[in-house]
Amino acid sequence: MSGAVEGPRRSAWLGRKHTVSRALKRTLDTVGAGAGLLLLGPVILAIAVAIRLNMGPPVLFRQVRPGWREKPFTLVKFRTMADICDKAGKLLPDCARLTPLGNFLRRLSLDELPQLWNVLKGELSLVGPRPLLMEYLTRYSTIERRRHEVKPGVTGWAQVHGRNALKWDEKFELDVWYVDHWSLTLDLRILASTVLALLRRDGINQPGHATMTEFLGSPQ
Repeated sequence: MSGAVEGPRRSAWLGRKHTVSRALKRTLDTVGAGAGLLLLGPVILAIAVAIRLNMGPPVLFRQVRPGWREKPFTLVKFRTMADICDKAGKLLPDCARLTPLGNFLRRLSLDELPQLWNVLKGELSLVGPRPLLMEYLTRYSTIERRRHEVKPGVTGWAQVHGRNALKWDEKFELDVWYVDHWSLTLDLRILASTVLALLRRDGINQPGHATMTEFLGSPQ
């Protein structure tokens, strides 16, 4: 009889523990993002002015990305590319549009700073799988799609293990590992590792490319 009771009690306890941990994660996100915006306010303003003077408007790059449970939201970043098109009106490749200022911002990950606003709004977490393009949703395998079981993040487990230097399958494997092993301790570890990765400037671009190659889908 006791065994029949223990199961539900344990499930309820684990459920409460999970809820508390999620609440603490959201508190960490809110405090961290708020403090970041306040402390880095002068830097953010200086970058905005530099982009306006060097590239003109708009200062921010906005794009719809899939968030938690694939719910769309508008991601904001500092603009790093010029809108240069060919004779047919098609945008040139990233390598041709990435400006010197944009390259500098990317190397230091300063273009990501506006995403702290996404964190404050609850659309992003400080730590989680990076939000990718909406069109990738139909290209994921069933396992890869599990990366959307948690809120996407400004940095993540894949970012501290190679960032854009990783192949897509390696990146997704790390994302799903994070989903299965998430804890506040792991988040704090990732945040600390992110600082070291930024100082080393590792994995900013995929070898031979200005940014990251398009994800075309994984072999089933």
